[in-house]
Amino acid sequence: MTTSSFPPPSRFTLGDFDFALPPELIAQHPAAERSGSRLLDGTAAEARDRRFRDLPELLREGDLLVVNDTRVVKARLLGTKASGGAVEALVERIEPENRVLAQLRASKSPKPGSRLRLGSGEGFEAEVLGRGGADGSLFELRFPADPLTLLERHGHVPLPPYIARDDGAEDERRYQTVFAAEPGAVAAPTAALHFDAELLARIAARGVERCAITLHVGAGTFQPVRSDDLAGHVMHSERYSVGVEAVAAIARARARGGRVVAVGTTSLRALESAALVSASAAAGTPLAPTRGETRLFITPGFEFRVVDLLLTNFHLPKSTLLMLVSAFAGHERVLALYRHAIAERYRFFSYGDAMLLARAA
Repeated sequence: MTTSSFPPPSRFTLGDFDFALPPELIAQHPAAERSGSRLLDGTAAEARDRRFRDLPELLREGDLLVVNDTRVVKARLLGTKASGGAVEALVERIEPENRVLAQLRASKSPKPGSRLRLGSGEGFEAEVLGRGGADGSLFELRFPADPLTLLERHGHVPLPPYIARDDGAEDERRYQTVFAAEPGAVAAPTAALHFDAELLARIAARGVERCAITLHVGAGTFQPVRSDDLAGHVMHSERYSVGVEAVAAIARARARGGRVVAVGTTSLRALESAALVSASAAAGTPLAPTRGETRLFITPGFEFRVVDLLLTNFHLPKSTLLMLVSAFAGHERVLALYRHAIAERYRFFSYGDAMLLARAA
């Protein structure tokens, strides 16, 4: 089932989500320790500067932590066309029968029926089947064997475009969360990168339950918004699943008066997508197990149904993720927190620091 939502009529335009970020604040490497990153506590009237390992103090007994258990695949492949020209592939999605959908970068787009030599060493040969994806912006390729196996052997960690270096050994470990289980993402759910085993044990000891959902993050998460009118932006599609266990955990949290804490915008989008599907199936019904595709575009004015607290990293100017965070905690509030973070030299984006937000009343 596909969940779609267009932003409601709004006084906001694209320029309302812009801010000036000194480039040196864009984190190029992870913190030395996962939980050693900084945490901006935005839940109180006055912002408080903390460390991520302080998170248990900000949670309550009975709260529920919802994490995304997607696993990043080595989706970036370097290679050559039959002509000898260089080509770079970023696998967006794995399909049946060893087919994949991928972004291709080359001096000239390869034609259907042509072959690409991809991967390190001898690599492997992939056949170009033609254009694919909902808007035809991707290419459909056929691999000679299981794509996940070939990507693990020949691929590179698909670091975001604002990390200005090649991937290395540290990224194989650190651009992956400790919750990673279901392969399929081409970008990490970065708010969860800060958790380690010791911190999770302290959170559990505080009486906080944990459950997992799955949303496979696509490269479309970095897609810029080009329309000044937010209603003109077409949101990318991502696969998600909110299972029986997560639905039951949310019901238990509600029954005991606990808060639902989404770890990252991906967890929030999955939960709120499932809530929209549940509501459309029968008005007023509780959250139901849901899986499918979501194009949910959350902007100010969106009615949140599930999430009470949001743990998130700092996002790009004019991005759909900054719009989501502004919808959740309030536009002026979020921009004030960003100004504070810049003044205090927080680290931004995927390998950067985090903040904790409460849903605006």
